Amino acid sequence: MAKKTNNPKPYKVFVSHATADKWLATVICEKIDAVGAVTFRDDRDIDGGDDIPERIRVEIKRSREVVVPLTPHSIQRPWVLFEVGAAWGWTKHSRITPIMCHVDVDPLPGMIRSKKTININDCPRFFSEIKGRVEQQHGKK
Repeated sequence: MAKKTNNPKPYKVFVSHATADKWLATVICEKIDAVGAVTFRDDRDIDGGDDIPERIRVEIKRSREVVVPLTPHSIQRPWVLFEVGAAWGWTKHSRITPIMCHVDVDPLPGMIRSKKTININDCPRFFSEIKGRVEQQHGKK
């Protein structure tokens, strides 16, 4: 008989980003990890030899949130749009949060434009919101 554990599942956040925005994605992951969530970032968490599209599909399905830093580099990147579309289509519970950095709302694809965006300068408040969701999932509120 399997032993029950009191360790709840981690609150997982998938961070979708363009390769050119690796530094920004790294900082966002560090801030999210610091509030108790667990992040997935493809350039860090996919090993050599892994099936990239399959691993991304699995991790998006496991995640409670998808955070996408939108910059001039990422706004029309096919992989970023694929990951956001996958989160929108595959998961009913996943929150999709665009973080705007030097881009306007007008060029955003429709599936992103309908989401409340976070300005890069408002990220401290956003990280506090994630902390609240982590605590709520773990029954701390």
